[in-house]
Formats: sequence, structure tokens, C-alpha cells
Amino acid sequence: MAGTAAEESGDAMTQTVTQWVRSETERPFPYVLMYHSVATYSRDPYLVTVDPQRFERQLRWLRRNGLRGVSMRELMQAREEGDASRLVGLTFDDGYADFVHNVRPSLEKYGCTATVFVIAGRLGGHNAWDADGPRKRLVTAEEVRGIAEAGLEVGSHGMLHQQMSELDDDELLIEIAESRERLCDLTGQDVGGFCYPYGDVDLRVRNTVEAAGYDYACAIWRSPVSGRHALPRTYVGDQDGALRLLAKRLRHALTANR
Repeated sequence: MAGTAAEESGDAMTQTVTQWVRSETERPFPYVLMYHSVATYSRDPYLVTVDPQRFERQLRWLRRNGLRGVSMRELMQAREEGDASRLVGLTFDDGYADFVHNVRPSLEKYGCTATVFVIAGRLGGHNAWDADGPRKRLVTAEEVRGIAEAGLEVGSHGMLHQQMSELDDDELLIEIAESRERLCDLTGQDVGGFCYPYGDVDLRVRNTVEAAGYDYACAIWRSPVSGRHALPRTYVGDQDGALRLLAKRLRHALTANR
């Protein structure tokens, strides 16, 4: 009951706010939500996991407020066509296998799409980079093909989930260009999106991503290199109910042009 009351309160406040919030298309940075894993859990030291029931409530909140979660590919195209005012980007970093089992069914239920950024060199592996976290399985090559065939967007998160700015030029090309080629071959589709592991991006890294032919790239924070190939995003966690989602939406509305 408390969750329902909070949702209704958030809905009423959002209806008031949307009377003066300008169209998303007019903003230099689109509104993009950043997820990682959606699964039941007992320990989550890196705060990357959202419970499936919470995730469903978050999608329901979007739809109750006239918003629809979409892939970055769809969002960027809609912005170019001037028709993105009610669209929110949904992104999932690392390519956890729970995307197939927990995320995809909920997306279909609420009429949403999404982008999952997978690690091309670790397909079928696990999150070895999270030393203190529980082991989470990553999508397999077959699952990646299934995601793409279902109309969801597959993007690159590099080859091995490394700090991009610490790599030399040759290593950087492998992470950025080779991962794209491998995923294009795997899915039979163009891979137009890149996501920087750890949000680690500088001018050299951003320029390498653009030169590799990516249409856009997602970072985490706003930075001096922010733009189409370093888009800031809004973190979403398991504590984000209706009021917190509303607060994050308002923060984007108030700061996206600054």
C-alpha cells in the first residue's frame, strides 16, 4: 500500500511539473537511465542490482506518467526527428544474463525497449572485474543473438571491461573497434553504440570511439568531453521508488541545459 501511495503522489507531482518542462528533444543531453543487473540478491556491495519487482514498479511509473523506455538507437533517431518528448533511454551495462530472464519479459509487458551493452570478450563468462561482489553470469553469444533478433539493441562495452584511459593506442583500438566488429558479426546487425566501462572517458578515448564508426556513446557523468559520443546518464538503483524517480527526472530537466 505504501508503495502505491508513493506512486500516486509522484504521479500527481509529475503532472504538475510536465506543464513547464520543455520537450526532451530541445535538450542537448537526452534523459537516459543507467541500469546494470536486475535480479534477486542478498549482497550487492557495488549497488548494481535492482530487484525484479522493483524494476517492474519503475517501468510502471514511467508508463503511468506518459513516458516510455526505449533503446538508445530509438531515442537518438526520435530526437533527430523531433519526436522524443516522451521517451526515456533505458540502458543496461555489462550484459548480465539476467537481462534475458528478468529484464526482457518486463520490457515486453510494458511496451518498452532497451539497449544492453555487452562485453564482447567475456561472453558466457562472469563479472571478474567486481572483485568483492557476488559472481554474476554474463550473456552467451547465443543469448546476444536472441536479444538482437527480438528487436532490442546490442551495444559494445569493450572487449574485457577495462579502464579506457589507461590503455595504449593499440589496446584501445582492440577494446573499441574489435569489439564492435565482433558484435556486428555475431548479431548480423550494425552496432552503433558504445558504453565506457567505469564511465572512464577522456578526449583521446572519445575520439577513438567516434573514429571507429559508433553513432553515439554513453558515459556516466557530465564532463568536459560530454556530447553525442559521451552522453551522461542517470543511475537507477534498488532504492529508487516513485518519489526518487521523480526527483531524478526533475534534476535532469533543470540541469540538462547547463
